[in-house]
Amino acid sequence: MSVEAGAPPILEVEGLYTYIATGDGVVRAVDGVSFSLRSGEILGLVGESGSGKSVTCRTIAGLMPSPPAQSVGEVRYAGYPGHNLLGLRASEQQRLRGAHVSMVFQDPMSALNPVMRVGDQIEEAVGAHARLGARDRRRRAIELLDRVGIPAPARRLRDYPHEFSGGMRQRVLIAVAIASNPRILLADEPTTALDVIIQDQILSLLLELQRDSGMSMILVSHDLGVIAEMCDRIAVMYGGQIVELADSRALLTEPRHPYTISLLRSLPDATRKTRYLQSIPGTPPRLVDIEPGCRFATRCPLATPECATWETELLTAPGGAHLVRCRRHDDARRPEAWPKQSYESE
Repeated sequence: MSVEAGAPPILEVEGLYTYIATGDGVVRAVDGVSFSLRSGEILGLVGESGSGKSVTCRTIAGLMPSPPAQSVGEVRYAGYPGHNLLGLRASEQQRLRGAHVSMVFQDPMSALNPVMRVGDQIEEAVGAHARLGARDRRRRAIELLDRVGIPAPARRLRDYPHEFSGGMRQRVLIAVAIASNPRILLADEPTTALDVIIQDQILSLLLELQRDSGMSMILVSHDLGVIAEMCDRIAVMYGGQIVELADSRALLTEPRHPYTISLLRSLPDATRKTRYLQSIPGTPPRLVDIEPGCRFATRCPLATPECATWETELLTAPGGAHLVRCRRHDDARRPEAWPKQSYESE
């Protein structure tokens, strides 16, 4: 990990809300999210589908369509001191994206233009934030394809996205994202549709690029194994909220939120005596007409009647750097506090 010692935050998100109008009502997709990102840090956002991870990143990047989406809160970037990124005009957001904050999407086939040659798309990204002639743009595009591991880059510039494999398309998308050397990279489930070997290659590439450039990164994933391997800190999201935020080692070895603990227990473990994985009962909450109280209460084995009405907030656990949204976070650490569960034997 390459976090600069004592580095001030390069990005601060405070009280971020994103509402999306739908036919069923207003979805509170992001609900009071706050965190900071330091220079050179990789922060992981992990949680089930629909927890708000991707919408958080898209809101930061100014990519949520308005309407139907509406965002409020503070997003402060060190490169734009004194400005709330949510309040920038569309033209200012356009200048910010790519040059300072860039995003890698989970589906490269839909993110890339299928009727444009790959070289033209990379050159367009290069030229968006630098005044270069055609020859220099082409040279830079070749350098970027070579940097992300595309063989014969000069020849592949003439190909279309459908002529690349899934892993190679993701590499092209990464080349577009780093074309202007951004200071912050938002990687939204960049390996979702790839097989395990290609996943590892793409993650290794992202880590190498991050270390070489010193950029900061927010990595979104539903895979705790990926997050544990890549990230300096981890934020666990549930129901549009961050429910736990801590240093990676602390969160993985001393988790305090019942949801985080349940996620870790659901991972395969060769030391367990049973061949059955532990699952989390129930389903995530609908984010329309949300009731007060803990979002996880209906699925939590430690829930009490008070949890259903508790005004949830991030509490500071002993040590000061571990935040958790649970009134029983001390009890959650004690195995004896959890009800006994029976598992089907072999």
